[in-house]
Amino acid sequence: MKRPRRLDRLPEQYFMGLLARVQEAAARGGEPLVDLGRGNPDVPPPPHVIEALVASAREQTALVHGYAPFSGLPELRRSLARRYATLYGVELDPDREVAIVPGTKSALAELILCLAEQGDTVLLPDPYYPDYPSGIALAGADLGLLTLDPERGYAPRFDLAPRERVAAVFLNYPSNPTAAVVRDGAFADAVAYARETGATIIHDFAYGDLVFDGREPRSFLAEPGAREVGVELFSMSKSYGMAGWRLGFVAGNAELVERMATLQDHLRAGIFAAVQRAGIAALDGPQDTVAERVRLYERRRDRILAAVGEFAAPCEGTFYLWIRLPDGLTPERLLEEHRLVVAPGEGFGPSGAGSARLSVATPDNLIDLGLERLAAALAG
Repeated sequence: MKRPRRLDRLPEQYFMGLLARVQEAAARGGEPLVDLGRGNPDVPPPPHVIEALVASAREQTALVHGYAPFSGLPELRRSLARRYATLYGVELDPDREVAIVPGTKSALAELILCLAEQGDTVLLPDPYYPDYPSGIALAGADLGLLTLDPERGYAPRFDLAPRERVAAVFLNYPSNPTAAVVRDGAFADAVAYARETGATIIHDFAYGDLVFDGREPRSFLAEPGAREVGVELFSMSKSYGMAGWRLGFVAGNAELVERMATLQDHLRAGIFAAVQRAGIAALDGPQDTVAERVRLYERRRDRILAAVGEFAAPCEGTFYLWIRLPDGLTPERLLEEHRLVVAPGEGFGPSGAGSARLSVATPDNLIDLGLERLAAALAG
């Protein structure tokens, strides 16, 4: 069979490659591995969300078990709009400015298919989430880099960015992997750059609610002019522990939301209604579990910083820490010699070389064991 070139353009899927190396190391025997590399929430969804899913799934009706509306349940879009108004100070039109997607990972690629052609450039922040390049490869576009300045809290350097044929720019605050929150003026700079170049801003807000030390979440869409030039991706995975449920949103620019709806009409036939109803329960119900989740991750962050603080970048949000490894200590050595899994920084872009990402979305006993091994490695 002739193989389409778009598949050959795809990079190695970073996390599948990491998992394969971990499985190989585990198969060789020895002390059990401690995995601090994967960002897989270890705290389940709130009980009332699970109950909403179960109750809906038990209904013997076509409204639940038949095809859901391709564009999703209108009441779910309204729930997200209420959340944005209440928590982020953003008024959204739920019918025109909200698209429901089966998790934001797929939307990362689909948005680029809605924006870019061959010869266009899509800018990624450096360092970036490893799944961002996939949509660029499928579209046949060119990958460019937007410098993040670690001396300025990983603020984007739009003054260094190209000005021609830039179709889209990804931003991600709080940042995976750097754990930095957005700096004052960064969103305004993004809007100004988009207006100057015609580029679309895509803000990945997956960790939006996971901010520490008394900070408040900051949505890109709250910036004046943001909806004219971009969209924001909101995920149910991180705030509510619903990673495996695959439910998320694209919100903001009405034209791009409409393009996403058109593309999805051709790709899928809706999302299971029971999952959408559970999403409504999460968005409209008590939010105390979100705050509890933040406090848990913050406590775990503090323990890791106490052990590796001199090597770590400031951790202001998400459930990650970004650490600089000393010369001679590599993720491969940590895996082979100390049975400790971290996410190698090279997979997050050129500036990630020599760094690694640690996850606090890991049970406390494994964090303690992992820190023992990491401390021994650093001491050596």
